[in-house]
Amino acid sequence: MKSVLQHTKIQRFILSSLSFILLFTVHLSAQNGDAKKGKGIFNANCAACHKLDKKLIGPALEGISEKRTKEWLHAWIKDNNALRASGDADAIAIYEEFNKMPMTPFPQLSDQDIDDILAYTDNKPEAKPQSGGGASSAAALGIDSLQVVKGKKIFNANCAACHKLDGKLIGPALRNVADRRTADWLKAWIKDNNAFRASGDADAIAVYEENNKMPMTAFPQLSDEDIKAIIAFTSHEDILTAKAPTVAGGGEGNDGIATPKESTSWMTYIVLVVILLLVLWVYLGSKNEFLKLVTTIALLLGAGYAGYAWMMSIGVDQGYKPIQPIAFSHKIHAGDNKIDCQYCHSNAKHSKLSGIPSVNVCMNCHKSISEYNGPVTSEKDKAFYDGEIQKIYKAIGWDSEKLAYIEGYKQKPIQWKRIHNLPDFAYYNHSQHVTVAGLKCQTCHGPVEEMDEVYQYSELTMGWCLDCHKKTDLKLESNEYYTKIHEELSKKYGVEKATVAEMGGRECGKCHY
Repeated sequence: MKSVLQHTKIQRFILSSLSFILLFTVHLSAQNGDAKKGKGIFNANCAACHKLDKKLIGPALEGISEKRTKEWLHAWIKDNNALRASGDADAIAIYEEFNKMPMTPFPQLSDQDIDDILAYTDNKPEAKPQSGGGASSAAALGIDSLQVVKGKKIFNANCAACHKLDGKLIGPALRNVADRRTADWLKAWIKDNNAFRASGDADAIAVYEENNKMPMTAFPQLSDEDIKAIIAFTSHEDILTAKAPTVAGGGEGNDGIATPKESTSWMTYIVLVVILLLVLWVYLGSKNEFLKLVTTIALLLGAGYAGYAWMMSIGVDQGYKPIQPIAFSHKIHAGDNKIDCQYCHSNAKHSKLSGIPSVNVCMNCHKSISEYNGPVTSEKDKAFYDGEIQKIYKAIGWDSEKLAYIEGYKQKPIQWKRIHNLPDFAYYNHSQHVTVAGLKCQTCHGPVEEMDEVYQYSELTMGWCLDCHKKTDLKLESNEYYTKIHEELSKKYGVEKATVAEMGGRECGKCHY
C-alpha cells in the first residue's frame, strides 16, 4: 500500500505563506520602471528632440509603449540604425516619416534606464501648458525647432567664449539681438566686423567703442544659413528650455509627479521572513531529527559568516559619498566637457598626493563661464547650477559684472570633504602609479566621468591592493632597467611574465614602513 505524506496544519500554513510571498515578490519585481529616474534620463537625453504631448523634432512619446513592444523600443533606442538595417518595417517607416533624419543611438543606456524612461512616458505625462503661462511651443510660433537646435550648437562652438544670452561677458548679451539689428546688419557684422567698421557704418563703430575697442573675431566661414540659425537660437532659446507648469494636488513630488519609493529594502525583509518560516517549518512541523541538526549547523555557520563579514567591513568606506560645499559634477567636467583629470589634479603625476585644485584653477574656465547651459533635471535645474558657480565667485571674490577680481576682498577657502582616506600606517604614492605604472585614474577611482557626485568606488583594502599587484604586469617598454630585472625575476619564480607582486609589490615594507 502506498503511503501518503500528511502535512500538519502548521506546515500547511507555512507553505501557503511561502507561496504567497513568492508570488508577491515576482509581482513587485515585474514593476521595474522608476518614473522619477526616467524623467531625469529623459530630460538629459531625449528632451532636445522629443516632448510627451506633441511633436518637436521627433514624435510625441506619451504612451509610446502602447504603440510598440518593449523589446522593439529597447532595440530602437540603443541603435535605431542597426534596427533599420535589419529590415524592420516599423523602424524604416519612422525613418521615412521624419525626413530620413536618423535618431542619435544611445548604446550607453542600460535596459533599466530605458525601462525608467518608458515608466515616465507611460504613466507620468507632462502637465499641459495653461493659457498665458510658460513658453509657447515652436509649432504655435511657426519656428523651425531644428534650426534653433542647430543654432545652439553653432553658438556654443563659436560665440559662447565671449557672449552670453543674458548679461555681458566679454561682448554684449545677445538675447533677442534680432530685435535691435536687422538680419543683413548682423550678417555683415558676424562675417567681418572689421571691414564693416571700415565701411563707416555708424552702429558698427558705436558697438566697437562701447566694448572698449575690442575687435570681435571675424567668422567668414559661417554660411548665411548658419547665421540664421544663430539668430533663431538667440531669439527662441526658450523653446529648448521651457518647462511645463507644476500640477496642483496632494501626494506628489516637487515637480508635480507622484513618484514611487526607490527603496528596495523590502526584498531583504522578504528573504528574512522566508528563512524564518523555513526554520519554523523544520522545528515545529518536522519530526526529522537529522534535518533539525543540519538546520542548526547551517544557522550557526551562517551567523558566524555574517559576524565575520560585519567585523571585516569596519573601516571599509566603499560607496562613501559626502555632501560637498559646492555641487561640483565630474560628469559635466570630465565626462561632457572631456577635461583631463590631471588638469585639475596636477600633483598626481609628480607627488604622493593628487592634490585638491585651488579656486584659481576653477577660474581659468569660470572667468568666462558664469552660466550653465547643459542638460537639467527636475531636481537640478539651470538656476541651481548657476547658483553653484556663484559660490566659486564668492569664495575668490570675482565680480561677474565687471569681469574683475574685487580689490581687498578676503578670500574664503572652499572646504571640500575628503572622500578617499587611507589609514596613517599605509603608504601610497600617486606618482608611482600614475607616472611609472601608467595607470588611469579610473583604475582605482572608477568611472568618475559618469559621476555627478564622486564616491569611493573601490574597497581600498590591503587585499584589494595586493590583488591588483598580483594581476598587473610590469611596464617594460623603453625601460632597460626593468627589462633586466624582469628577466631575472621570471627565472627566479619560474614564470613567463613577472607581475608587480614579484617586483616587491607584496612586501610588507613597501606600504608599511
